[in-house]
Amino acid sequence: MLLSIAIIILSSLLLSKIFNLIKLPPILGMLLTGMLIGPYALDLIDIDILNISADLRKIALIVILIRAGLSLDLSDLKKVGRPAILLSFVPATIEILTIVLVAPLLFDITYTTAAIMGAIVAAVSPAVVVPRMIKLIESGHGKNKNIPQMILAGASIDDVYVIVLFYAFLKLGQGENFRFTTLLNVPISIILGILVGVIAGYFASQFFKKIHMRDTVKVLIIFSIGFLAVTLEDVLSQTIALSGLLAVMSFGISINRYYPELSKRLVKKFEKIWVIAEIMLFVLVGALVDVSVLLSVGLLAIVLIVISMTFRMIGVYLSLLKTNLNIGEKLFTAISYTPKATVQAAIGAIPLSLGLAHGELILMVSVLAICITAPFGAILMDKTYLKLLDHQLKTSDIGDISIK
Repeated sequence: MLLSIAIIILSSLLLSKIFNLIKLPPILGMLLTGMLIGPYALDLIDIDILNISADLRKIALIVILIRAGLSLDLSDLKKVGRPAILLSFVPATIEILTIVLVAPLLFDITYTTAAIMGAIVAAVSPAVVVPRMIKLIESGHGKNKNIPQMILAGASIDDVYVIVLFYAFLKLGQGENFRFTTLLNVPISIILGILVGVIAGYFASQFFKKIHMRDTVKVLIIFSIGFLAVTLEDVLSQTIALSGLLAVMSFGISINRYYPELSKRLVKKFEKIWVIAEIMLFVLVGALVDVSVLLSVGLLAIVLIVISMTFRMIGVYLSLLKTNLNIGEKLFTAISYTPKATVQAAIGAIPLSLGLAHGELILMVSVLAICITAPFGAILMDKTYLKLLDHQLKTSDIGDISIK
């Protein structure tokens, strides 16, 4: 196992550096690493690592959501208000509906399978979006209308929204009958997840203020609470719906609300943890990819991804109607909502691991979505923000997104 870990880290760092030099997202280098050293190619990854890959991917997802929560300021969320709320579900809903309608026409699959596929593909990538929005917040680009904060908030909640839908659709795919309560569980899960996270964050903040300890110990405590939140979801699954992942993000937001000084320090800690979590996440997903299957579904999958991404961008424009954003700012927001990577890597292989019909097809579409949209969104964001976003020079220039 130690040899496999060494190979994973060294080879992924090398390929990530190469991809970075040619101006492509490093995560593609990690994904390619998994394909090359995985069981369908060189077979250099120990079977024990592959057996726990699902748990490792979930840990990586928890890292992302805690980091995103610690970066979100409630005062900023209040300023962006309605647009952020609409961005959290309108584009994703439109994209899922598009895939549900189009995928059965391209592949011989049921609408339920298409819904599962849509819920996976529809999520925005925190790995691509979050670091760029934090950078824009620090540099002042788009801050006069709180555009980075709006994108960060909307994209973070978007992830939780589609993950909740994914697990609801997954139950249908496993043969459970459709019930109204399945849809009712979505808002219940979201509300309870937020409630649990906010309460836990409040008490954790008070505890950290009164009990002196190193920030590293606080990170371990926060991690443990995140694990407990996800576990609580599983324990209560037969009784009441609760989104453990949303609880994790709300936990981070709550700490930022009640102890902002600590939150700023912890964000940097989680950025360091994300370095190794990101490697394991994308390498292990790449290891699941059978290149022969990927090539066989490639063209049709690309058509599906392009169509769904187009309708997603339309959903972004609909969400921004009656705001004071100009055409360039709306375009930048639409571009920022295209990258897919982290959530697809975290949950894309679940249908396959559960033995669901067309699980391998769902995984291949998820991987192609990463390969197409991650560089598309990342490169366009990096190349266009200087032209499309205003640069705030003075604190007095700060404004809000106004609703017309």
